[in-house]
Amino acid sequence: MTIKVGDKLPQATFRVMTGEGPAAKTTDDLFKGKKVVLFAVPGAFTPTCHKNHLPGFIEKAADIKAKGVDAIMVTSTNDVFVMDAWAKATGGEGVIEFLSDGNADFAREIGLSLDGTGFGLGTRSQRYSMIVEDGVVSALNVEDGPGKADISGAVALLEKL
Repeated sequence: MTIKVGDKLPQATFRVMTGEGPAAKTTDDLFKGKKVVLFAVPGAFTPTCHKNHLPGFIEKAADIKAKGVDAIMVTSTNDVFVMDAWAKATGGEGVIEFLSDGNADFAREIGLSLDGTGFGLGTRSQRYSMIVEDGVVSALNVEDGPGKADISGAVALLEKL
């Protein structure tokens, strides 16, 4: 079943890069008691994700946070090392939190996984953005195709804050 507005995020564990190396962070660690913008991409460094989706959130980060958002996070099914390299390569490090969902556990749990095996990509996440308040989804924007970043982009999300 696909997650919807009003649903609580399921318990899941992401991997994040720290100064000491990879570390685990649970949904409670990341979302409890906070207002968070979370967006997902099918893959770091892939064309739409790298050139369109992520840059919009980096550019609009201050505007988003000015609306009372505690954190902006991006998740992808890439491993923590790729997510760390992507953060550094894009200027997103320190602006956005990069969450690795390497086995697509979170994407599957919320019903937003994508079968990319036909393209040699394995299981990926669909492209979406959401507003999460204290672990509960208050807005959700899911794209109807992986090559689009319109309704899930930063400008569209900012309008919902």
